[in-house]
Amino acid sequence: MLGSIVNVIAIILGTSIGILIKKGIKERYKSTIMDGIGLSTAIIGITSAIETNNIILVIGSIVVGGIIGEFIDIDLKLEYLGNRLEKKFGKGDSNFSKGFVTASLIFCIGAMAIVGSLESGLSGNHETLFAKSILDGVMSVILASTLGIGVSFSIFPVFIYQGGITLLANSVKNLLTPEVITEMSAVGGVLILAIGINILGIKKIKVANMLPAIFIPIIYLALTNII
Repeated sequence: MLGSIVNVIAIILGTSIGILIKKGIKERYKSTIMDGIGLSTAIIGITSAIETNNIILVIGSIVVGGIIGEFIDIDLKLEYLGNRLEKKFGKGDSNFSKGFVTASLIFCIGAMAIVGSLESGLSGNHETLFAKSILDGVMSVILASTLGIGVSFSIFPVFIYQGGITLLANSVKNLLTPEVITEMSAVGGVLILAIGINILGIKKIKVANMLPAIFIPIIYLALTNII
């Protein structure tokens, strides 16, 4: 769990710095910064998604995962949590919920979150999560400088998500072949691209409702091996 703990600390430090410099940034600069974040996020997603060796599996995972997520309505629950936190801690910050949801999705989805948590649980190697912590810390500065303190509360879903994968890693280690990890990362890349589209305001995509898609490849490939 050390890697996830360091990740949480990095997000808190980054958010603190971002809030400190927030007042010194004019609104027009904030808009440009958010556009830059959106474009960069989209590019990161594309580069991860194109690593797939089975595009049909990726498409199927998005469809099946989206149906599961829509049934559970993860997006609504995450927004509800963000709104509850905003009422309690937001102090009139209209961007609180947006900062919480956006940061939570960016920090939780992606190859480094998945692979780093698996490495942490399987071998006690925290290097990937340490590297992710640096990147998340920098991103926290940028996000918090435009979206405010809501970004810091993303530490809770980050810790639960990464910590959960770390604790479960030993239970599923026989299923975690390089092929499985590649396809899980590719699906995560598609979701990261969707986050970029949301940030840019092109279309509102319920990314949280697609989160189960990340785990469909491991289920599919496990079943095909049994059959």
